[in-house]
Amino acid sequence: MITAIVQKIRLLAAMVVLGVLTLQPVFAQDEAITVLAAASLKESLEEAGKIFSARNGTEIKFSFAASAIIAKQIASGAPADLFVSADLNWMNFLDEKNLIQSNSRVNLLGNSLVFIVPQLSDIQKMDLTQEGISQAIGNGKIAIADLNTAPIGLYAKNASQKLGIWDVMEPRLLQAKNVIGAVLTVARGDAPLGLVYLTDAKNDSSVKIVAVYPEESNLLITYSFALTKSAKNPEAEKFLDFLKSPTAAAIFEKAGYRILPKAG
Repeated sequence: MITAIVQKIRLLAAMVVLGVLTLQPVFAQDEAITVLAAASLKESLEEAGKIFSARNGTEIKFSFAASAIIAKQIASGAPADLFVSADLNWMNFLDEKNLIQSNSRVNLLGNSLVFIVPQLSDIQKMDLTQEGISQAIGNGKIAIADLNTAPIGLYAKNASQKLGIWDVMEPRLLQAKNVIGAVLTVARGDAPLGLVYLTDAKNDSSVKIVAVYPEESNLLITYSFALTKSAKNPEAEKFLDFLKSPTAAAIFEKAGYRILPKAG
C-alpha cells in the first residue's frame, strides 16, 4: 500500500518535470489584498483587479458598500489593506482617527450626476427644472442612494439646490441601499426616475440617461484612495500604484470617470 503511494508521488513529480502536468498557483488566505470600496466602483475596480492579479499573481478580495458603511467598518476593526471612498468626508473621518496612511492618500477620480429612466420609457430628454422633474415622475418617486450613508446624497442635494430643483425632489425621494440599488429600482420600474452617477447609468443597459448635471455641479465629486494603517499585505501599495497607472486610467475613463489632475 505504502509502496503504491510512493510510486504515484514519483510519477506525479516526473510529470511536472516533463511538463505533462502543470500545477496551478493557489492563493493563501492571508496573501490576498483586502479592498473595501465605494459600491459605485465595483465593476471598474474588479476589472483592474483582474489585470493586476494576472500580472502579479496576487489575489484581491473586494468588499463594496456605501462609503459611510465601510469607513465605520474599518473604524470598528474590520481588516482592510486599501480603502476607497466616494467622497473626502469619510476619508477624512479615518484620517482623523489615524486609521489610514496619510502619505498614501490620493484623490484619483471624479464622476457626474445624471437622471435616468427605464430604457423603455417614452422620455428621451428631461429639463433640469421643477416642471421637467414633475412631468417625468408623475405620481412616482425618484430613486436615489441612502442619503445617510452614500455620498451621492450630499452631492445631489448641493447641486440640486443650486439649480433650484431640490424642493420638488426631496419629498419624492425613494432611497435605496446604494447607487447600484437605485439603478436597479429604476430598471425594475419601481421608480420612473433615478438620480445616480454617470458610471452606474452607463453600466446598465436597462436604463437610459435623460439629463446630466452641468459640469460645475460635478466638480466636488471625488473618489479618494488610501492604504490603511492596519494594512498587512505589502502588495497593496503596488495595487494602489497600479490604480494610478495609464492602464487603470483607461478602465476608469471607459466607465465614465474623470481622472483628476495631479492624481499621482
